Formats: sequence, C-alpha cells, structure tokens
Amino acid sequence: MAACGWLFLIFAFFVGASLGSFAGAAACRAEAGEKWWGLERSRCVSCGAVLAPRDLVPVLSFIALRGRCRFCGARIPVRDFIAELACGVLCAVFFLRFGFSYSFLFSSASLLFLAFHTLTDAETGYIYDSWAFAMAGAGLALRLAGGASAVIDGAAGAAAGFCFIWAVVLLSRGRMGTGDAVLMLGVGAFTGLKFAAAALYAGFLLGCAAVLPLLAAGKVTRKTAVPLGPFLCAGCAAAFIFGGSAAGFFGFSVPWPWGA
Repeated sequence: MAACGWLFLIFAFFVGASLGSFAGAAACRAEAGEKWWGLERSRCVSCGAVLAPRDLVPVLSFIALRGRCRFCGARIPVRDFIAELACGVLCAVFFLRFGFSYSFLFSSASLLFLAFHTLTDAETGYIYDSWAFAMAGAGLALRLAGGASAVIDGAAGAAAGFCFIWAVVLLSRGRMGTGDAVLMLGVGAFTGLKFAAAALYAGFLLGCAAVLPLLAAGKVTRKTAVPLGPFLCAGCAAAFIFGGSAAGFFGFSVPWPWGA
C-alpha cells in the first residue's frame, strides 16, 4: 500500500474511533439519565473534573494515561477504550473493503449507532428507542442519494427486520424484549432488505456461538437473559463486510449502495 493509502487508512481508523468515543460518552450519560447533547463538557465519572482535549483523543489518551484519570487516578472505564478501538478497526476495515464510496459512508456512519446500542444493551439490557428511530431516519436520509429505489429498499429492510424479530418476540411469549425489534428497524434502514437478512443470520449465528459454550460450561442456563442487541450489531457489521461476497457466491445481485 502506498504512503497515501496508509494515511487514508489511519484517517479512517480515527474517524471510527471518534464515533466510538462519542457513542461511549452518549451511552454513559443515557444510562445515568443525563442529556448527551448540548454544550455539556466531558467530565471524569469519578471526580467530576472537566477533561481537556488531550484527555479525549480516542485510543491514544487511554494508552497515554494508562487507563486512569489524570486528576484523581481513578480507572477509566475500559469499555470506552474497547468501543473506540473496535470502531476504529471496523472503520479501517470498511475503508479497505469499499474505499471512499457511498458504501464506506453508510457502513462507517452506522458505527455510531451500532456502538451505542451494543454498549447500552450489554450494560443494562435496554435498547433506547429514540436512538433506534434516529438510526432508521439517518439510514433512510442517506439513501436519498440513491433515489426512490434505494429508499424503498431501506424501508423494506427496516420493515422486514422489525417484523422478523417481533414474530420471535411473540413466539417467545415475552421472554425476549421488543427493543431488539426496534433495533432492527434502524439496522434494516442502513442495510436494505438483502443485507438485513444477512445481518439477522450472522447475528443469531454469533449469538449461538457465544452462548452455547456458556451453556455447556454451566455458566448460564436457558432462563438466563442474554442481550441479543450486541450480536445483531455485530451481524450488521459482518453483513457490510462479507455480504457482497456472499451474495456473489450464491448468484444474487446487490443493490445500491452495496453494489455501487
């Protein structure tokens, strides 16, 4: 890869890491019942000290500070670092997969929402409807660049994802939350119909791969509540990366923006 290519790759990494950083801060404030928008400054969750720009550089600040607050020495939540690193790596992978294109714009923009839902569902078992609806709106808005057919495909993906999970909720007789259905509304708007199916398949497959060993080891039981949202979000990312290749292997066409 040429030097220019490496610079773009590093840029993509820090774009993704920045989205992960914002998602982490927003998730933390949402869980605490605080507003995440507006001019409120970032603060240490332990001592309340206002953080300076040098404390907020994604990934690098955590490493430089050795995972501790510069003011009080309290540990910085490691989940924030993981969110930044994971989103940075995924954004870099999206750039390698798509280059600078609408596909890259869609996949990288989704990281803000995927990271937020992963963090809140894993931490509290709760999907915030407002963020899921915002994700659906953002996905459909981005699809305006592809014309009416792209918007219709996004609406179909949102409807299909929502209805599938809603049917599972009904069959589970309340053992599965309705938040996952609303989450798929947002995921489907970004992915479109075909990739929504791929995201669902990959999400359930990843969920089974994670839960079955825990069941076998006796760490969880069939009655243990396991959040599905993080696996659906991971399935969405997997659909972005592998969906086009899988569709080509099986002889399916891929609609805009994934076929662009």
